[in-house]
Amino acid sequence: MKAGLVYDPIYLEHDTGDHVENSRRLVDAMSYLKETGIKEKLISLPARPALLQELEMIHAPEYISYVKSKAENGGGWLDPDTVMSPRSYEASLYAAGGVLVAVEAVMNGKVDDAFALVRPPGHHATHDRAMGFCIFNNVAIAARFALSKFNLNRVLIADFDVHHGNGTQDAFYADPEVLYFSTHQYPFYPGTGWMDETGTGEGEGTTVNFPMAAGWDDDEYLRAFNEVLVPVARRFQPQLILVSAGFDPHWADHLAMMKVTIAGFAQMATILKGLAAELCQGRLVFTLEGGYNLRVVASSIKATFDVLLGNSNMEDPLGKASVARKSEGFDEHIEAIKRTHRVS
Repeated sequence: MKAGLVYDPIYLEHDTGDHVENSRRLVDAMSYLKETGIKEKLISLPARPALLQELEMIHAPEYISYVKSKAENGGGWLDPDTVMSPRSYEASLYAAGGVLVAVEAVMNGKVDDAFALVRPPGHHATHDRAMGFCIFNNVAIAARFALSKFNLNRVLIADFDVHHGNGTQDAFYADPEVLYFSTHQYPFYPGTGWMDETGTGEGEGTTVNFPMAAGWDDDEYLRAFNEVLVPVARRFQPQLILVSAGFDPHWADHLAMMKVTIAGFAQMATILKGLAAELCQGRLVFTLEGGYNLRVVASSIKATFDVLLGNSNMEDPLGKASVARKSEGFDEHIEAIKRTHRVS
């Protein structure tokens, strides 16, 4: 199995200081991949900067110019959560471009699947606004790129970050060519993503939100994937699967209140890999979104690569949360989502 790794040192030049979304997320992850021997088994895919016309498939030209000028003037805050340094614009170009490189490699058969370890993350960024640590919407740009360059007409984006990808949803809310599926803690930042947000116009039904109550764990996530994502994906028949991989639903991540484990992330990756093999010739691309416990992020990325490489001896160094909880109301919740999307 050929799994691709996209990484570039420019991602470390997006200097956010002591912000939770900082360069150590990638430094520690890359070190761990090397220490565990996984990195040498991967095919390195050098990143490139996204072109202006590629960014403009999702973002307003005026917004792109604003981000560039902000960096040229030394950086600063784009919104209360999102900060830039002098090289953040360049890093953001390479973040978006890195996911495009992964898509190209998968579509051209250079690799079977790939994981783009990029930053800044992207799924909150809207047409004309930075949000939630995100500057350009990497996965949305990649979806538009795949549709246009490779003459596709059905792309699935699966997003398991603990925060709803409002920017990704907005980009494709009226677009029947992109199926957006999201699991996320609700109510939580950014306040979007209830189950009745299903798309509009020709895109009606191609937005599938699975809001999660605080405290739900692997069991609920895997049921959401198996009982909702799998059937809607089979109905949609994607030609490529993109994944916004946020590891902040983990029980040890201090920014949220979910109870997912590293083994749970690996099981979600296994389901996605199986869907890609069944539906779209194995075409599968992960891109990094959130996750702020450094050990969790590094271990979860390694576990994801284990799945992509077909390694069966995946380890979970942190195990399950020590505090038990009850999953009250889940059965009724998932049945309501199934009814919304006509899933039996």
